Amino acid sequence: MLRVLLKLVPILLLCGCGGGLPESLPAGFLNETRHSDEQLWTIWKTAQQILSQRVDLNPLQRSMSGAKADIHPGDSRALQVKPHQLLVSPEVDVSSSTLFATTGTYRADPTGMIACPQPCNVRYAAAYSWYQRHTTRYAGSWERQGDNFSFILEYEFENHILAALGYSLKWR
Repeated sequence: MLRVLLKLVPILLLCGCGGGLPESLPAGFLNETRHSDEQLWTIWKTAQQILSQRVDLNPLQRSMSGAKADIHPGDSRALQVKPHQLLVSPEVDVSSSTLFATTGTYRADPTGMIACPQPCNVRYAAAYSWYQRHTTRYAGSWERQGDNFSFILEYEFENHILAALGYSLKWR
C-alpha cells in the first residue's frame, strides 16, 4: 500500500500544478504579441490547411545540406488540432555584435534572430517553439513585418500541430 501511495502522490501533485494533458486546457492563445487573437487564429488555420494538403518534414535539413525532400501527403487530422493556451511572445533580437562574435555572420541590427535554446538544431533562429510547454517565441523585430511575421508564426504553428500528431520534428 505504501508503495502505491508513493507512486500516486507525485502524479496528484503534477495534476494540481498544471501538469495535465494539453487537451484539458481551453483552446486558444496566451497572446503577448501586438496582434489580435483573431489574427493568431487566422495564422493557425492557415497552418492547419497547409498540413492537411502536404507535410514537409525536413525543410531545415534541405536548407543546411541539400538533402532530398521528405514530403508526405496531407494529413486531414491537422484540421482538428487546436492550440491549448499556447503562449506566443516576442524576445529581444540578439545584437549584431553578439551574432557576429558567436557565428561569424553579420546582420545589421535588428538582426531578426534570437538564441534558440537546446534542443534546437541551430544556435539562432527567427523563432522557436517548445511543444510540451505550449510556447512559441519569435524575434521581436519581425512583429511589424506583416507577411513575414505571419509566415514565421505559421511555420511554428505547423510544428505544434505536427508534434500533436506525433510526427518527428528533427529537421523542422
